Amino acid sequence: MQIPIWPGAVPDAISAPKPESVGPATGHGGWIQARDVSQPTMTVYAPKGQNAGAAVVVFPGGGFKVLAMDLEGTEICDWLTSRGITCVLLKYRVPNGNHYWDEKCQCHVTPKVARALQDAQRTIKLVRSKATELHIDPAKIGVIGFSAGGYLVAQASNIFAPAYKPVDAVDKLSSRPDFAVALYPGHLCRAGGKFDSSIRVSGQAPPTFLLQAWDDPVDPICNSTLYAQALGQAGVSAEVHLFAKGGHAFGLRDKDHPVSSWPSLVENWLKDIGIL
Repeated sequence: MQIPIWPGAVPDAISAPKPESVGPATGHGGWIQARDVSQPTMTVYAPKGQNAGAAVVVFPGGGFKVLAMDLEGTEICDWLTSRGITCVLLKYRVPNGNHYWDEKCQCHVTPKVARALQDAQRTIKLVRSKATELHIDPAKIGVIGFSAGGYLVAQASNIFAPAYKPVDAVDKLSSRPDFAVALYPGHLCRAGGKFDSSIRVSGQAPPTFLLQAWDDPVDPICNSTLYAQALGQAGVSAEVHLFAKGGHAFGLRDKDHPVSSWPSLVENWLKDIGIL
């Protein structure tokens, strides 16, 4: 069941939004694309079998233009719930809810309002507020994001000041994730190979798992290596895996390369940091 994450009016709502649509897209073996999301929602998937007491909020990718709702959403939840983890799939606002590539000007644009970050922060708080109801430990709420969603992971892991005005008691809770996973993140490595200056990595960032392929044609590995370096300098534990092959947006569908072993690497890491 999709639940609206905002109780009333959506903050910084898009004026005259286009109607939301969902449809098939080509590439990566076909995938389902959500477009023009103006009313963000979260969908909770209960764990199968034994409940590990942990929850993960999933941020699909799509360049902050669309959302890859199955490839980097429901398929990820199927894996997480099979491991006893409660999965929360966030459908955040697109397009242009965060730093994006504008085809018209052939340039990167950072919008004044980071709507995607507002939605991410709110969802983490909302899940924390429902810890008893969801049978989870409020100190075991993590995030996983892919591509643009990986950028959202880095933002949520380091920006704790609310990106919106509080709307209810839920907003008194912390939006800091307790652990973070970013696969083939984008937008972190800026011009000249420099780390995004809008994200100040602090020692309060959660333990983080990063994974990327050297042959990624969309987001180069500097997105992972620069972030890992910043985490290391801040004294935050980071685990980094770089694979020779895998390209971009492989999700759980790559069966031809060693990169397909990533779920078991994440599971071992979650055991190592005491989540599983």
